[in-house]
Amino acid sequence: MLTIGLTGSIAMGKSTAAKLFAEAGIPLNDSDAVVHDLYTGEAAPRVDAAFPGTMKDGAVDRHELGRQLALDPDGFKRLEAIVHPLVRKREAEFLARQRAAGAEMVLLDIPLLFETGAEKRVDVVVVVSASPQIQRERVLAREGMTEEKFEMILSRQTPDAEKRRRADYLIDSSQRIAETKERVLEIIADLKTRIAKGDFRNA
Repeated sequence: MLTIGLTGSIAMGKSTAAKLFAEAGIPLNDSDAVVHDLYTGEAAPRVDAAFPGTMKDGAVDRHELGRQLALDPDGFKRLEAIVHPLVRKREAEFLARQRAAGAEMVLLDIPLLFETGAEKRVDVVVVVSASPQIQRERVLAREGMTEEKFEMILSRQTPDAEKRRRADYLIDSSQRIAETKERVLEIIADLKTRIAKGDFRNA
């Protein structure tokens, strides 16, 4: 079974690309969705213990957590120490299910793929990118986003140029959605061809 790692900096169109892979029939494990689920369940008490006052009605209040992290940037390390092992556990369960089901390839949507060393556990890396101008426009159009928040997020992410350099495949999301979809289908077709040729040890 081939494991594809999908990543991209904030507002680069990664979620859209992931959806297109899923629509094309590639099983998807979305790390952001997993975190959201964990924040409404088993991770909430642990996060609240590390960041008092962040749990409301049994779930993590993302706004309050974000406020505390903005005041204490070192808190990201404490948060990641809580959340990342739980995310990895869910990922392993997903991979086991798909392998048992006989999936030819799967997609792991991992925002911090390079930052967490996750590229070591995938067979190929797909990076979604766009111009800095488009990225900034998309980010600042989001509700509650500010220049300060944007810069803080960027400071924690591998630069886009570095991600592009390390990618096996690149998706330019600055184009129309139809062109992005065409690129996704091209990548899937190429991977299927390479699997048939025996290019991948694990596939």
